Order: sequence, then structure tokens, then C-alpha cells
Amino acid sequence: MLVFENPQYFWLFLLLPALLILFLLGRYMSKRNLGKFGNIKVVKSLIPLLSGYRPWVKHVLLLFALYFIIMALVNPKVGSRMEEATREGIDIVVALDVSRSMLAEDIRPNRLERSKMAVSRLIDKTGNDRIGIVAFAGSAVTQVPLTIDKHAAKMILRTINTNSVSVQGTAIGSAIERAARSFSDNDTASRVVIIISDGEDHADDPVAAAKVAAGEGITIHTIGVGTPEGAPVPMYQNGELTGFLRDDKGNTVISKYDEETLKSIANAAGGIFARGTGADLGIDKILEHIREMEKETYEEIVFAEYESRYHYFVALALLFLILELLIFERKNKYLEKFKIF
Repeated sequence: MLVFENPQYFWLFLLLPALLILFLLGRYMSKRNLGKFGNIKVVKSLIPLLSGYRPWVKHVLLLFALYFIIMALVNPKVGSRMEEATREGIDIVVALDVSRSMLAEDIRPNRLERSKMAVSRLIDKTGNDRIGIVAFAGSAVTQVPLTIDKHAAKMILRTINTNSVSVQGTAIGSAIERAARSFSDNDTASRVVIIISDGEDHADDPVAAAKVAAGEGITIHTIGVGTPEGAPVPMYQNGELTGFLRDDKGNTVISKYDEETLKSIANAAGGIFARGTGADLGIDKILEHIREMEKETYEEIVFAEYESRYHYFVALALLFLILELLIFERKNKYLEKFKIF
């Protein structure tokens, strides 16, 4: 498996075409200046040691050297071996509401972004627990299957938005069913679903779905995001605010936080309800409850270690820099007979 330790340095590759363009401009200006002295062919015949190819070769060598320096900064790392590790933990699936109502800004910056921050904190605190993420609106989609790869889970979490689910609406029941299918059939304990939503359900019966999940041994906790007063739902186009969501009569829709629905879901599946307040949105309260559960033993194939490969790129960069230093822009009168350039 190949990973990059510092992927942010990939932006430096933009320097390569920029330096090539500057070199071409320099060559053009040099040729134009020579033309001021007369016919270019005649002028060049008066400068026998002037080479037309050596500057190109030197610049190409420098570009290769820069390329390998950037790759050394990125530091590709290769998983050297794999091992099967036995771990104890709890399987947790987060069902995250991504419906348009989650863009309401009664909680700053808005309900969805605040929820993603809380989920990121949860991932950091899960230890050996496996984590999965389901995004839901009018339907539900698995974004992250159960995994112990916290880095990958957080990376995908950052990409989740209101476009992650094509069908609009709020179907908490579908989210529960999708989350329940994330668990293995042979798991008998330590299965938890955490629903983060404003509670506005318009598409199905979430309490009935919670009771079915509870019958399968799944505990469901809920976190309510929003305020009882609610807030209008902003509408964006190309990243710019164009107005607020309106109903069929043209009235601005006020999205209100539905606490009772979320409480009923938690009660039906043996979980607890937390009001989405504070930096953690109630995640810590739910984690305390989860820590009291029996842990499941499972096996995972994991990469035991990674080996850096940056030193190969450093060596290649040095090689090209040395070659560039050994080549002069002017011809060598002693080596001219070899016609290398």
C-alpha cells in the first residue's frame, strides 16, 4: 500500500510548468536581443562557442532535479508487511443528516458543519473501536464502511455535504436500516448507531425502524442539532447565497429542531438522547455510555509499518544537479570535436 506523508507538497509541482514558461520567455528575449545586432545566423557564426542545445539540456536537468526534490518532500511510504491483529472494541456507525435543513445557521457556522466537527472529535476518541458513517436525507448512503482507519474516515467526512445524497427530505428510518446493515451478521454485542439530526422527519417511521434495530441488539443514541426557535434554510448556487428556502405559497421555511422525535428513537432502542450543545454536541455524554458496553473481539488485517522512500528521490535529485553542474552553456573547444551537443 502506498501513502504520502506530506501530500500538501504536491502543489509545488505547479512550479515545473511555471519555470518552463520563464525559460522559454528568456530564450525568446535572448534571441530577439541577438537580432538587434544583425542577421541572427551571421551573429551566431561570430560566436562559435555559443550552444543552442546546452541551455535546454541544463534546464531539463534542473526540472528533473526539482521534480525529485518535491517527491522527496512528499515522502512516499510503502507498507512493508501486513499482519493480522486481534482487537477489542465497539462497532459505531454515525448516521449524519445531510438534508438541506442542516444548512440552517441557528448553530454556527451551520448545523451540518458543526455536526461534522463533532463526528471528527468522536473519531479521534474511538481508540480501537471501528467507525462507520452513513449520510442520509431522503434516502441513506454508506460513506464509510466499518473501519479502524481513522485517517480515511476523517478524510471522507470532510467531503460530506448536502449533495452527498441525491434525494432530498429526511428519512431517519432509512438511515437506521442502512446503519443496521453495516454490521456483520455474526456480531452479537457492542453495536451502536449514533444519529445526528435536527429531527425533522418527513419520509418514514423512524421509531418503528428503531424498534426493529433494537430487536437485533443494536443500541441507538441520538443527538439533536438546532434550536427550538429554528432558522431559515439558506440556498446556495455556485457557492453564493441566493436566498432562503420557500414553501409552495412563497413563505420562507423555518426549520425547527424536533426534540421529541429524537428522544422517541433513543428510547425505543435503549439509547440516550443528547442536546447538541457545547463544542462536542453531546458526543462525550454518549461516549461515556458506550464505554460501559461489552467489547467485541475481532480481527483486522493491518499494515504493521510503512517505510519511507524519500532518500531514493534525494539521490536522483543530487544526480541530476551534478549533471547540470558538469554541463556548461558554452561549448568546450577541447571537447568540440566529440559533437555531443
